[in-house]
Amino acid sequence: MDGLRVLLAEDEALAAAVIGEALTDMGHAVVHAADGETALGLAAALPFDVLVTDLAMPRMTGLELIPRLRADHPDLPVVVMTGYLTEDGARMLAAPATGPTALLLKPFAVTQLVDALARIAPRAAAAGTA
Repeated sequence: MDGLRVLLAEDEALAAAVIGEALTDMGHAVVHAADGETALGLAAALPFDVLVTDLAMPRMTGLELIPRLRADHPDLPVVVMTGYLTEDGARMLAAPATGPTALLLKPFAVTQLVDALARIAPRAAAAGTA
């Protein structure tokens, strides 16, 4: 299988389990981090093709995580999942350095995430895994 290496940053255990299982079933390799700080450490230690992140997380928010990861990986595709988007958050997400490749508003169907990954990760789409 030639799936994506997905870094999933999500503090809600049930949401992380559902998303992780769906992506794994499609052939992607998923590593879960329950907060942004853990995700940053994992990204420093392991290669990833895409970041799928919540915005509201403990220790480091998704809004803090994205620019830190993009500093070292400027072309990293990012899928943001959020149930609540503040005006400041919306402004930050509109900026090129911190803006996501795709934005999903919770609740969303897993198929929306699958579609987003297929759009931003042609390698997976070409391999038929997304």
